[in-house]
Amino acid sequence: MALNTDKNLKLYYSIKEVASMVGVSESLLRYWEKEFPHLRPKTGKVNNIRQYTEKDIEQIKLIYNLVKVRGFKLSAARKYLNQNREGAERSSEVLDKLISVRDELTLLKKQLDSIV
Repeated sequence: MALNTDKNLKLYYSIKEVASMVGVSESLLRYWEKEFPHLRPKTGKVNNIRQYTEKDIEQIKLIYNLVKVRGFKLSAARKYLNQNREGAERSSEVLDKLISVRDELTLLKKQLDSIV
């Protein structure tokens, strides 16, 4: 087994890091943990500090997409995730890709505007 030398690869993220990544408050993440049974980050045995994995972050992004972007109520988002998790994941992936393309196009437009 090879040693992983990539220092940017993390196994766990703090609640502060995750909140910053997703663009929500730490208190909202704690609230979502109560509302969505699938969202259960690991907590330390001694200090109860939340430790989020990449899988947890993807789950949070799905919830964010449903609640903040698409306007679902929490109960509807919970039901949608329970009934159609695969569809919600695909929808979230498509949205991420579209946002990435939009950002690239915005950058290209700025570059073109500076040339003209």
